[in-house]
Amino acid sequence: MRFGWIVLLLLSFPVLEAIGIFWMAEHIGAWVLLWLLAAALAGVALIRFERVAWGARLLFSVRSGTHPLAALFASGRMLIAGGLLVFPGFISDAIALILLLVPGTWRRPVAMHPPANDDAPASSWPGDAGNAGRTLDGEYRHVPDERLR
Repeated sequence: MRFGWIVLLLLSFPVLEAIGIFWMAEHIGAWVLLWLLAAALAGVALIRFERVAWGARLLFSVRSGTHPLAALFASGRMLIAGGLLVFPGFISDAIALILLLVPGTWRRPVAMHPPANDDAPASSWPGDAGNAGRTLDGEYRHVPDERLR
C-alpha cells in the first residue's frame, strides 16, 4: 500500500480541522464563528466571481497571444481556493490563502508571438512618414467577370 498515507491524510483532514477549530475557540472564543462565516462568504463570492470571469480570462489570453492553459490554471487555483475557504477550518483557509498568493494568479500574461501588422515598423515608401504603423484605407471596386455569366 504505497499511497496509504495519502488516504489516511485525506480521511483525517476533517478531524484535524475540527481539532483546530476547537483549539482556536479556546484561545479567541466566539470570534471563531465570525472568522468561519467570513471565510465561507469570501469563498462563495470567489467561486461566483470566478464562474463568470474564467471565460473572459480565457478569451483575453487567446486574443493577447498567451497560452490558454495558464489562464485555465489560474482559474482552477481560484476555484480550489474558494472551495477551501467554504470548507470550515483554519488549515483549509491557510491552504486557500497560499493558493491565492501563488505567483501567476494575478500577474499580467506575457505574449507568445509578436504583435499584429498594425504595430509593424514604418514603411519605406517615400512621403509615408505620417502613416507609419497604421492601417491604410483605400477604395475598392468590383469588376464583374463576364465569363461567369
